[in-house]
Amino acid sequence: MSSRPSALRPRALRPLILPALIALALVSPVALAQQPPAQQAQAVAGYREPVAELKAIVDAARAPQLSLSPRRDLVALQKIPPLPSIALVAQPELKLAGLRLNPRSYSPSRFSFASDVWLMDVASGKEMRIDGLPQPLSLAAVSWSPDQKYLALNQLDPNTGGNELWLVDVGSRKARKLLDQPLNTISGGGIRWMPDSKRLLVNVRVGLGGAPAAEIVPSGPNTQETRGTGSVRQLRTYQDMLRNESDARTLEHYLRVQPALVGVDGKVATIGKPDLYVGLAPSPDGRHLLAQRIERPFSYVVPMSFFPRRIDVLDLSGKVLHSVAKLPLFEGLPSGNDATITGVRSIGWRSDAPATLVWAEAQDGGDPSKQVDIRDHVLMQAAPFDQSPTVLAKLANRYAGAEWGRGDVALISEYWWKTRKVRSWQVAPDAPATAPKLVFEGSSEDRYNDPGNPVTTRDANGFSRLQFSPDGGSIYLIGDGASAEGDRPFLDRWNLADGSKQRLFRSEAPTYSAVAAVLDDSAGKLLITRESPTEPVNFYRVDLAAKSAPVALTNFPHPTPQLKDVKKEQIRYKRKDGVELTGTLYLPPGFEPGRDAPLPLLMWAYPAEFKSAAAASQVTDSPYRFNAISYWGPHPFLARGYAVLDDPSMPIVGEGDKEPNDTYLPQLIASAEAAIDETVRRGVADRNRVAIGGHSYGAFMTGNLLAHTRLFKAGIARSGAYNRTLTPFGFQAEERNYWDARDTYQTMSPFNYANKIKDPLLMIHGEEDNNSGTFPIQSERMYAAVKGLGSTARLVMLPKESHGYRARESILHMLAETDAWLDEHVKNAKPTAAAPAAAAK
Repeated sequence: MSSRPSALRPRALRPLILPALIALALVSPVALAQQPPAQQAQAVAGYREPVAELKAIVDAARAPQLSLSPRRDLVALQKIPPLPSIALVAQPELKLAGLRLNPRSYSPSRFSFASDVWLMDVASGKEMRIDGLPQPLSLAAVSWSPDQKYLALNQLDPNTGGNELWLVDVGSRKARKLLDQPLNTISGGGIRWMPDSKRLLVNVRVGLGGAPAAEIVPSGPNTQETRGTGSVRQLRTYQDMLRNESDARTLEHYLRVQPALVGVDGKVATIGKPDLYVGLAPSPDGRHLLAQRIERPFSYVVPMSFFPRRIDVLDLSGKVLHSVAKLPLFEGLPSGNDATITGVRSIGWRSDAPATLVWAEAQDGGDPSKQVDIRDHVLMQAAPFDQSPTVLAKLANRYAGAEWGRGDVALISEYWWKTRKVRSWQVAPDAPATAPKLVFEGSSEDRYNDPGNPVTTRDANGFSRLQFSPDGGSIYLIGDGASAEGDRPFLDRWNLADGSKQRLFRSEAPTYSAVAAVLDDSAGKLLITRESPTEPVNFYRVDLAAKSAPVALTNFPHPTPQLKDVKKEQIRYKRKDGVELTGTLYLPPGFEPGRDAPLPLLMWAYPAEFKSAAAASQVTDSPYRFNAISYWGPHPFLARGYAVLDDPSMPIVGEGDKEPNDTYLPQLIASAEAAIDETVRRGVADRNRVAIGGHSYGAFMTGNLLAHTRLFKAGIARSGAYNRTLTPFGFQAEERNYWDARDTYQTMSPFNYANKIKDPLLMIHGEEDNNSGTFPIQSERMYAAVKGLGSTARLVMLPKESHGYRARESILHMLAETDAWLDEHVKNAKPTAAAPAAAAK
């Protein structure tokens, strides 16, 4: 799901360092497999490393990241180093109110930093080094000034606790430390340029004496109470909540900051007094600040985003000019994925006006079960904020965001998750009485008819605005270009008056090209990425008017040349109810179907819910994309002689008023059967040597397929959930709570059918998983059930890891465990006589 809805097509939305690395216990997978289970558990006391060919994939170099300058003629390239060590990942981390933070650096917990930064001229591809950078370089953020004269750097060293502000003079290409005081970047957006390009808005650390002492001797019990309200409020199973008053005081310490303006000359001007700021944004005219601060009472059951907050407009001294809202504590929402809070939400500055606030307010009490014509109002209020807010739009669905252009053109989007309906409107914000113009209506599931996303550019103040054609009559759209032949990204010019479109660019086979940026107002010059199955992603400059060949700006090498000859094919097949399915089939170098014996197959999938069988049947991805062999998915096992079917469609369809999950199991099984049948038909897969795997909801799928079929020789389930009664207020796309859909929750829970799991199941889970719904206890209880019922399973709990694994040692161990499991139970499995094509239980 996109983190930011399109304006044309919204989408529903550590003080101590370990003294040394833990010693590695290098155990041969073959030797391990020959040991009794009890001895295996004792033998693997430390981290394991996989075979050399898998280790090489983990340590493959990463391509630099690019950040385009405001004038679109320079890019800043950042080198991202290999995976961090477990010593770094194991540093102290606080878990408070849904946040995970580094108490030494007063920053969000993260372990990937840029170790180098340099500049490149877009016209010539010439690279330019920067002098005076801090060493060792460890960048958390890079930010261009609106006038492009400076590059602000947030240097964050988790080893020392440093959280520093540095400045690069682009003209001289020299860096210097700009501020002696340490920053606090836990909340509030990190570093932000003021529109004048002369000052940076930052949060300075306060309370240098240290956090309040943890409570060692309890002062009493921690008590919660609820009084009956008569209404149902959905409470998701959030992780890392506050547990007691000691936690609450610690949270206040780390969130309390001193806002300040730091000039490029190093002068500092503080803004008001320290407070619990969670947001601070300058207006386009640079004269106002939109401030959001949380307040007591805090909650033990919801994250900080639902805490009471005060929303104000401040002047640059910190004086309150206008009080926008005081929001209460929201402990739970009405049922349904379209539920929302009441009062002001999604507030921000209109980017094309000096100082105008825009926000949404629910008109249905935030309750999707209420039958009303208008769900949301979009409101505006301009400085000096002495007039009542103006209603800019009345929406029948939920507000999904806006793209601002100028006084007569803005795009406002709405969505409704229940039906997947999406709409976009063209409005005139300077004339709000003007009737809005519907410019798009469709389904968020319908990729084939996605018109694309509006192209935006940064204005002189550094704010994002729609990019207009030179005559002002058109804007530009970039889209994936999904079709029955796969994705073919495009760039369109869209006439605002009559809605006509002109296609300016489209990716052509046998390569995959996508527009990264439009470099001029006429869209004649583009920055694109180009790749092919054997050529990694690189950046090119394109001159459409000259009709010349693209000019390469980068030449990133193949990260895994040893697997360059992997074959990839996008395959189509049907399941028995007629739904068309898609998957990407990968074959090891040198393998030829028909000539060579069928291979063991690893399928890796993630189910998705749909309201339309037609949408579920649409082709996804492209056969011309680079064969990226990442350590994270199933692709490494191509190096071990497996065929891989990546992302085979597992659609769960519920058309009309039908709920998809009410028929989850038969649809899931039918999709799995169809995928196996197709790979066997092609002479690729040995039906008796197929494994299924997935991460998160894919692990849940894996548990269900092993519990309800004998299609697979083994399963690999990472960071999954298996008992839906532990997520009683919804999961994934399921809107109903357990008490409203008890049979569905019970039927979908593989834990309830652990006695039917007869094929080996490997479960891997981070001990500190923070994902809502995938508590580590899910894997622990599932393993205990399978073990107690006498079947084969293995549970690997990775220390200091969350929902996604970060440390190099953890990734290597994950691959070693998976390789050994597949070798024993799949690759070297004894063939079964006359196995049926599908053996549902």
